[in-house]
Amino acid sequence: MRPHALLLALLLPLTVLAQEDAPAEPAAAPEAMPLDEIQRYVAVYRAIKEAYVEPIDDQTLMKAALRGLLADLDPHSAYLEKEDAEALDEQTEGAYSGVGVEIEQRPDRSLLVVAPIDGTPAQRAGLRAGDVIIAIDGQALASEGADAASRELRGPEGSQVTVTYLRMGEPAPRDLVITRETIRITSVSSRVLEPGYGYLRIANFQTDTGPQVLRQLRALNAQAEGGQLAGLVLDLRSNPGGLLNAAVEAADAFLDEGLIVRTKGRLVYSNASFHAKPGDLLKGAPVVVLVDAGTASAAEVLAGALRDHRRALLMGSRTFGKGSVQTVVPLENGDSIKLTTARYYTPRGRSIQARGIRPDEVIRGETSRDLREQDLPGHLRGDQETGDGFAMGEVIAGDEAIAKALARLKLPMRWSAARPDASKH
Repeated sequence: MRPHALLLALLLPLTVLAQEDAPAEPAAAPEAMPLDEIQRYVAVYRAIKEAYVEPIDDQTLMKAALRGLLADLDPHSAYLEKEDAEALDEQTEGAYSGVGVEIEQRPDRSLLVVAPIDGTPAQRAGLRAGDVIIAIDGQALASEGADAASRELRGPEGSQVTVTYLRMGEPAPRDLVITRETIRITSVSSRVLEPGYGYLRIANFQTDTGPQVLRQLRALNAQAEGGQLAGLVLDLRSNPGGLLNAAVEAADAFLDEGLIVRTKGRLVYSNASFHAKPGDLLKGAPVVVLVDAGTASAAEVLAGALRDHRRALLMGSRTFGKGSVQTVVPLENGDSIKLTTARYYTPRGRSIQARGIRPDEVIRGETSRDLREQDLPGHLRGDQETGDGFAMGEVIAGDEAIAKALARLKLPMRWSAARPDASKH
């Protein structure tokens, strides 16, 4: 995932945990090239080269065509220039220089703030999920997408950038001056809420998230009487996702067995199942997971797996609903393409794409438009997608939700026969 650009891409790494590959299928015969469409493309290309008001070189024109080819597929497929591809790698490692905010470009080129990253300059300066950035350093936003905008937000540590944004319910835009820093994302943090009860926060899923979850769960257990927690609050609010492998490793820490997630796509490598290995670190102690409209992608994989196995109760608001997998394909010139190659399914076979996960118990939050996958223009249609007009996502901030989750931990965990996602809402 890349700094500042949308971190909702559930990236499929080269190595996976407890993976079962689907059997190889016979290769399909290559389709015939659409000669009429190719000729039409060449005609348009030549017309632009010959008649555009200003000269335009072949490299610029070709890159524009490639960007458009991917941008029209879905909101998460993109052409990444070398700098953006390198930034994506930096993000999965958890260190880069910038302001620390996840964004998604809207059709009018403005940038929706999906979430400021915990403890970063953007969060401290006051940017919120649902804010809409309309200019950077006084300049209109580029048309190349969120990747190009992220380059404007990145910069040397100590330098400043002015972000102009709109906030729902306010009549005029605001200017915010943010000082860039080296962003070292703390993917996992924890603390003791009270004797016997712990709190684990996962801010995103990067390369070291799985080992960090194991380390901090063991530390929480060690602080509990008898060396075992009586319950845990797992906080996935405004977690935009990250690496699939990291989410699988995190889920495995809470499960003894069973399917965690399954991916399904057109290619053999896109079809895989990920299973838990023996070793629930909490030994069945109750878990309450906090989710909201900013809980997306890999975070939904974790939440969905724990609930489908009745290992955790979910509290909060409906999640974002990004149930697709992106694979990064490097090109010879150093650029890459980020391509949607699969959908993922929870252990009970449910697709979350454009539907999200509805919590077992609702906590009201601050509403904001566009904080749902189904509101993104051109989104991949979900298997169980239902239209509900212009309903808004809800972001839940603050410690009050943690207190409610802690109180709920102390009550019996009663599971109904029909899960909330099993019927239409």
